[in-house]
Amino acid sequence: MRIIDFHAHIYPDKIAEKATNATGDFYGITPACIGTSEELLREGKGAGINEFVLLPVATKPEQARSINTFIRGEVNAHAEFHGFGTLHPDCERKLEEAEFILQSGLLGVKLHPDTQGFNTDDKRLFEVYDYLQGRGTLIVHCGDKRFDFSHPRRLKNVMDNFPKLQVIAAHLGGWSQFDEAFALLKNSGCFLDISSCTMFLPPERVAQYIRGYGADRILFGTDFPLWSPETEVNAFKNLPLTSEEFEKIAYKNALRVID
Repeated sequence: MRIIDFHAHIYPDKIAEKATNATGDFYGITPACIGTSEELLREGKGAGINEFVLLPVATKPEQARSINTFIRGEVNAHAEFHGFGTLHPDCERKLEEAEFILQSGLLGVKLHPDTQGFNTDDKRLFEVYDYLQGRGTLIVHCGDKRFDFSHPRRLKNVMDNFPKLQVIAAHLGGWSQFDEAFALLKNSGCFLDISSCTMFLPPERVAQYIRGYGADRILFGTDFPLWSPETEVNAFKNLPLTSEEFEKIAYKNALRVID
């Protein structure tokens, strides 16, 4: 079965281990991998993954252009890679950066409100959301009971204000807030990925959410390098789903965003 990992992170080799460990510290876990592109390709392909979608995060506004240039370079260098760009609400030229992202052949913008320190529905980003309507995709980290930045109600507010914006809500719409996310997003029409979900929910519960949202809306993701691609693929294959549901989540839904 073809598999597209729609939620992976890589870093330049010189800072990969440091950056990955910092993310692990943020969540209180020990990362399974280091976070280089070479490792992602090796470990991912070994687990049966064919393609990978790279999701960068700029924790400072001045990092955005260099990170986006790095992701563009990795996508151009590896046929297996697709990518999103990043920006920060404090970027002086947010629309210019969004335009650079799309002109670079990237799919859209990735935001992580918790680590970037802003609300998903911060009005400073409304011009970016409006610009992306009909042009690119927005993927947002959603949910963390420790914070309010990424609460799923904030993403729902964005979608209500920008109905033509194609949105992906990471982590079933609300990591550690799965029920709240489902209540808010079940009828929203956004895509959702299952990265960092199978570690925290029993298989039957994951399948229940998938069917509640609709398998047509769900994307597979590993959240590499926090988790091992092999572990995540095995957990995915052990979900009580039909072969048709597996195919949609493994790659068919992803192609609707990538193509």
